[in-house]
Parts: sequence; C-alpha cells; structure tokens
Amino acid sequence: MIAFATLGCPGLPLPEVIELATATGCTGIEFRYADGEPVHPGRSAAELTEIRDRLAAAGLTALALDSYIRVAGPGDDGEVVADLRRYLAAAVAVGASYVRVFPGGGEPDRAADDRAVRRLAAVAPAAADAGVGVLLETHDSHRRAQDAVRVVAAAADRAGVSATDGVPLGVIWDVLHTWLGGETPAASAALVSPWLGYVQLKDVGSAGDNSPVPPGAGVLPLPEVLAQLRRRDYAGPLSLEWERAWHPEAAPLAEVLPGYADLVRGAAETPITR
Repeated sequence: MIAFATLGCPGLPLPEVIELATATGCTGIEFRYADGEPVHPGRSAAELTEIRDRLAAAGLTALALDSYIRVAGPGDDGEVVADLRRYLAAAVAVGASYVRVFPGGGEPDRAADDRAVRRLAAVAPAAADAGVGVLLETHDSHRRAQDAVRVVAAAADRAGVSATDGVPLGVIWDVLHTWLGGETPAASAALVSPWLGYVQLKDVGSAGDNSPVPPGAGVLPLPEVLAQLRRRDYAGPLSLEWERAWHPEAAPLAEVLPGYADLVRGAAETPITR
C-alpha cells in the first residue's frame, strides 16, 4: 500500500484528500486526528462511518488515526488509557487499521519505559477485541527502533499478547528518527520486523535541518531502507509523512506525491541480493 499522512495537507477538506489520493495512485491515508482536520475527535461514530464508506467507494482505506497521545509521558495512567480506548472506538468506526501514539517520555529512562509498558499493556485487550493496532512511533524519547521495540515487547509480554501485523501492539518505523538516533537501516529493520505495522518515509536536507525535501533528494538512505524491507518480504504500507503542517514553506503535497509514488514503485522493481 502506498499511503500518505494528512499532516502534509493540513485542513484540506475530505473530498480534496480523496481526490489527491486517487489522482496519485495512493490507496491508504494516515489521518491526523486533530481539531481542524476532516477526521477529528469531535466526529460522531455515525460521521466516521460515513467517512469510511466514502473512502471505500473511492477504493481507499484509512491506514491510521494519528493521535498525539504520549504513552511514556508523565500524567495519570487512567486518563491515557481512557483516551486510547476512545481512539480505538473511533478507528473502528472509520475503518482504520491502527492508532498511532508517541512515546513523549523526555529522557529514555526506566520510568518512561514503565509508564509506556503499563499503559500499552492495559489497552492491549481492547485493541485485540477491536482488531486495531496501537502503534508506537519511533520518535522523541524512543526514537531508535531498539527503544520502541523494547517497550512494545515488554507491554505485549505483560498483557500476554503477541503481534500479528502490528495488532494489538506494534511499531511505526519513522525512518528519520531511527537514522537520527544512529541506527542503520539494517539494524532498524531487523528490530522492528516482528512488530511492524507500517513505515513512515520522508527525507531531509541534513541531520541539522529537518525541513522536508522530496523523497530521494535528501540525505536519508531511503533506497537502503526499502531494500531492507524487501529482504524481509515486507509488503505492508509505506506512508509519506510530508510535514507541511510544521513547515508551511514546503511545497504542496500534491507536487511531491507523484515522485514519492514513483520512488516506491521503482524500488519494488529493483532486484535485490539477500
């Protein structure tokens, strides 16, 4: 599945999001689940179901609801778990496969790990019943695959569940953050493989400037990332996270998506050695 996140087209009305996806051959959409977006926490279950049906009619699916829940951050466990349960219900209504969460734990220490493990383990049964995965993104306090996987594996063990395509617990491989954390694509791919829900692709001009550049035009080792995924027979979603919401000076998503789709398709056709 070739997908994109609506972070790249902030506030774009749903009909235009659908048109953008169909025009570029994308079949999955990561919906930024926030106020001002076409899919947001104020939507009723009936409204979300209508959105699901509109997507299906266009041959599209909601890949994920991208939440801003920080499972390793300070605060009350009950509030975090309650938020996760609400988001799972929304994901079911809109037909999304996953709910994205952030670590948000500050420094990657034992206390942050413990908070994340407790909360993810507590919501795992509900996620399993819903058939929706709660995915921890490689980001901020747990940007390396080894850190995110350590937490998810411990939570799954505590809850007594195992991962199948990221359900009920898994990982989103954000390739920028594992690279910034010093992991090679081979190391990251090997670690996330058993837990992988999907992959977020992007590119930047340098390690010191994370402003988005068209995929393949920057410094991230995207060909090696894609090759590592193919070596592991990964056939899951590849989603472009074009961060125009945070970088309004970046080109419109519509200008970037065709080249991104070509990059992904070309990599799929390139012979690899195992």
